[in-house]
Amino acid sequence: METTELDALVDGLLADVPPSSVSAIEFLGAQFDRGLAWVHFPRGEGGLGGSPADQQYVLRRLMHAGAPSAVGRNVIGYGMVAPTLVVHGTPEQKARYLRPLFTGEEIWCQLFSEPGAGSDVASLATRAERDGDLWRISGQKVWTTLAHVASFGLLIARTDPDVVKHRGITAFIVDMHAPGVEVRPLYQITGEAEFNECFFNDAVVPDDHRLGGVGDGWGVSITTLMNERVSIGGTVPPRDSGLIGEALRLWRRGWTDRDDAHARARRTELLESWVRNEVARLSNWRASDLRRAGTPGPEGSAAKLAFAEENQRTSALCVDLMGAEGMLYPTRFPHVRPTESAMTGGDPRRAFLRMRANSIEGGTSEVMRNIIAERVLGLPGEPRVDKDVAWKDVPRG
Repeated sequence: METTELDALVDGLLADVPPSSVSAIEFLGAQFDRGLAWVHFPRGEGGLGGSPADQQYVLRRLMHAGAPSAVGRNVIGYGMVAPTLVVHGTPEQKARYLRPLFTGEEIWCQLFSEPGAGSDVASLATRAERDGDLWRISGQKVWTTLAHVASFGLLIARTDPDVVKHRGITAFIVDMHAPGVEVRPLYQITGEAEFNECFFNDAVVPDDHRLGGVGDGWGVSITTLMNERVSIGGTVPPRDSGLIGEALRLWRRGWTDRDDAHARARRTELLESWVRNEVARLSNWRASDLRRAGTPGPEGSAAKLAFAEENQRTSALCVDLMGAEGMLYPTRFPHVRPTESAMTGGDPRRAFLRMRANSIEGGTSEVMRNIIAERVLGLPGEPRVDKDVAWKDVPRG
């Protein structure tokens, strides 16, 4: 799309619905209605049929204007569920869910991982059995971010145990407040319960809440997971923002006047960290300009791997720069609020603890390396002894 066209649309939005004068929900609703929610989505679905580069341009303009962000209000819904709905949803599902998802009126969670199916999510055991126009779901999910505030969840369940594990899976949209759905908090090292475990005890889901065809759940989940990796690692923040910005602030606060050996070593570490963060930021910028709507390519896995490892290094640097103060931990709320970032930002001591999860969530760093090795470098895949075995015949612990 032409930049002039996008500028006219953004200018009109900011003039008609000034972000400082209306609620976030009202502004985001108007943004969606004008196709500026996800510019690269089709028209009528929060987009204009543009490119991801157009989307990044609009986001940067709105950010500089002080407009509210839909990402922080609904991180799972915005970056993972919405792209999946656009690819696999029916027209009725898109019309029903996309707008309140974008405004944050309906929070979403992702119900994939199970106690026995983490990195190998296709081995999941949660069952969905058909009962006329209904499905009855039984099983357990775990590590479900923001399930405690979610209105809906994107769930994958086994609908055919007689075929290989990747083929007998179906995706569903689940009402998180329906009978038979129970959410329990999981407290983590930060003292918060950002994650949850979810139990489904004969929970009923109508067939029109099925996302994609019966048995097509693996394709739906791949779309979600690849977008999740882009959402986690592929964002393009402003220069010197986030954790590296915090490290720079801490340096200026207590280290700029020092010239001892320890300070010189820390300065070298800070400069190396800044270079790595900036390389990742610019690489993500280039990848976002080339990306297309739908299922992203393996660049999302590379970005997510770099994001996880650099976040852990940079948060550790921040704590080191704080000195003895870095050993103190502030009191936190027991449950993470939906407007809080689950990935970055906040107190550097909390970030240091929280970033331990970055190399696990959205696919472990080991899984990311396998994807890069197989899909980018063309190396042989790891041996898979259960590739042609029906799920019911695969040994499980």
